[in-house]
Amino acid sequence: MTVYDDFAARIRNAQAPLRLRGGGTKDWYGQALTGEVLDTRVNSGIISYEPTELVITARCGTPLAEIEALLAQHNQMLAFEPPRFGPESTIGGVVASALSGPRRASAGAARDFVLGVVLMDGRGEVLRFGGQVMKNVAGYDVSRLLAGSLGTLGLILEVSLKVLPVPLREASLSFEVNEIDVLSRLNEWAGQPLPISASCWHQDVLTLRLSGADAAVEAAQRKLGGQALDGADAYWAALRDQTHAYFSGGTLWRMSVPSHASAIILRGEQLIEWGGAQRWLKVDGAADADSIRRTVAASGGHATLFRGADKSVGVFHPLAPAVAKIHERLKQSFDPAGIFNPGRMY
Repeated sequence: MTVYDDFAARIRNAQAPLRLRGGGTKDWYGQALTGEVLDTRVNSGIISYEPTELVITARCGTPLAEIEALLAQHNQMLAFEPPRFGPESTIGGVVASALSGPRRASAGAARDFVLGVVLMDGRGEVLRFGGQVMKNVAGYDVSRLLAGSLGTLGLILEVSLKVLPVPLREASLSFEVNEIDVLSRLNEWAGQPLPISASCWHQDVLTLRLSGADAAVEAAQRKLGGQALDGADAYWAALRDQTHAYFSGGTLWRMSVPSHASAIILRGEQLIEWGGAQRWLKVDGAADADSIRRTVAASGGHATLFRGADKSVGVFHPLAPAVAKIHERLKQSFDPAGIFNPGRMY
């Protein structure tokens, strides 16, 4: 009996909800955890990797660290810089959570790199979507649809991802600038041919990362000025993995807004990434979730309770009724008995 046979038997015989879980490094993300654990780490290993084709295919339980180590041997990377949150992180969890790191604004989101998946649905059947090229199925790009679904639609068995070469050169700069001016400056620079691959503003200091060819990075440094950042690799790694001091303590909200949105005035400490499109809010103790979400919605965005003790307010921004209906129909189609990670999202 194969691992897939074991998974199918567990799913078909389930009398209660199942909690799909890899390394458990993101157990805190989303609503409360329920169900008996179905450990995906037994399904591990890299199936294929074609450096010249910029594609890697791996089983869901494969450690992210193993994949990154192999890519590094060929000077390639997962360009969306998925947060690791610990050595136990698996590629299935990377796709299921669809979290992206500092390079997301320039390279794209996690779902943009998902080429294909093999999925086991709530009937224990194996379904294949996409492949090593982009394909749509029945009006939905199902491979990308699964990115960010937190295991609520099915068990991701295998995933094919697009990879990219590591930049030839990188340099990081810092500037002293207030919140109003930094948003204006970031949006101005976004309209120019500058090789900005990451940005972070916190406590009136803006830090930029430049990535690309030698000539492009050097020209951007001369144009932008600023101070060279010591220990740049460690800085961006801490931001990516949220080991930066800002992310310790307090209740953390993630605000996704148009990059051109003006400063969002809320009580708490903010950190701004992605050229202004991702803004973090850290507050002490309880916060008025309705007020935060109304304010962010007025700026054209939405707010997620990323980390916090009280999840009764709902982790994710409430869906519009029409969108909620689509979610319900998708859930019914892939998981009619509702056994996969029930209530993890809404």
